[in-house]
Amino acid sequence: MTEPVAVGPAGTLLLRPLSVQADDDPDSVIVGRPELGEFVSLPALYGRAIELLGDGLTVGEVQRRIEDEHDVELDVVGLVEALVGLGFVARLDGADLPDPADAAPPPHLPWLADRHVRWLFGRPMAVLCAVVVVAALVTLVDRPDLVPVYHDFFWSDYIGLTTLVNTAMFSVVISLHELMHLAAARSLGTPARIGLGTRLHNLVVQTDVTAIWSVPRRSRYRVYLAGTFCDLFLLAALLLVLAHANPPEGVAALLRALALVTMLSMPMELHVYMRTDFYFVLADLLRCRNLFGDGLDYARYLLRRVVAVARRARPPADPSAELSAHERRAVRIYAVLLVPAATVALGMFAIYTLPIVAGSLILALAAVWGGLNGGPVLQGVDGGLFLLVEGGIHTLFVVTFVRSHPHWFRRRRPGAPAVR
Repeated sequence: MTEPVAVGPAGTLLLRPLSVQADDDPDSVIVGRPELGEFVSLPALYGRAIELLGDGLTVGEVQRRIEDEHDVELDVVGLVEALVGLGFVARLDGADLPDPADAAPPPHLPWLADRHVRWLFGRPMAVLCAVVVVAALVTLVDRPDLVPVYHDFFWSDYIGLTTLVNTAMFSVVISLHELMHLAAARSLGTPARIGLGTRLHNLVVQTDVTAIWSVPRRSRYRVYLAGTFCDLFLLAALLLVLAHANPPEGVAALLRALALVTMLSMPMELHVYMRTDFYFVLADLLRCRNLFGDGLDYARYLLRRVVAVARRARPPADPSAELSAHERRAVRIYAVLLVPAATVALGMFAIYTLPIVAGSLILALAAVWGGLNGGPVLQGVDGGLFLLVEGGIHTLFVVTFVRSHPHWFRRRRPGAPAVR
């Protein structure tokens, strides 16, 4: 964001290259800079004003043109001030303005062009994926024993080695998942970056694809779903190999563990109460600009309203009242569904993750204790390796969480008021 500047009716400006996307909505436009990752949703008339400003008209001329064409009064001065603050203006009244994109981190794999990855999202690849998945489903009807179970995680008696190898396999799976998001974004000509983040108690790898707001809404689904289709294809291929290739038992055990970690990574994307892949699909289907934020605000409002009724106090204002009718309806339904969605997440945790973590921890502690008391040294070292790997993952989670939420840990100056 750049510093605010004075804008007058006689002001002229030079806009930086902007993406203006109607987004299937005649009443609004999405304006932004893909390389900066900054986008705003504006009424359609403001999009027309930006077009006129780009043609070289002064602020006052644009205001009069809008009034003549549409018989409405538009705050073009305020619009220009906002555009300057967002870094969308290169020159104002002949003076060059700093470009915040100069300080923005570069996209990952900048050499990757749409011509390199377009084939991944064509019809032949879609047909191949469908054939492999259907073949795997048919195979499971005859071989239900191939469905991964949590025991498949423990393919070795050495829990530290097991955890290390399984963590490496999981890292490969999520790397492929995120690389598919990046490739899908690049196939549409938009930049993307891969980094670490947190979702509730989970450490996650995530891909920043904010720039896809510059493409039509229907094209964005390709980016949202690319990772899930990659996981589904990989899981189906693994099941087919296990069913028909008859690999040696040692290899089969590793493949079953890989199938398990792949399967466990998929339900996470269905947790739409967080900003997961299917959350963005849902938000775009419902045409909500900030479904998560608005839904969270409404859920908090419902809680405060219950407290106010219990205390016979004045009820709080409904934050969804400022939204359009269709967004308000979607946000209210989404907020109510947050609780059952969390229940599903806890169920998956109880069925799979908790037994794995608890069983591994017990085995590791027992091995370390035995190694320190005359037992097998190798097993003691293996248990210590497990604790080291798990400790490293949880340490990385804490560091990422603190970096992602610096305002939660910022120390207030003595005497400064706490604003809630």
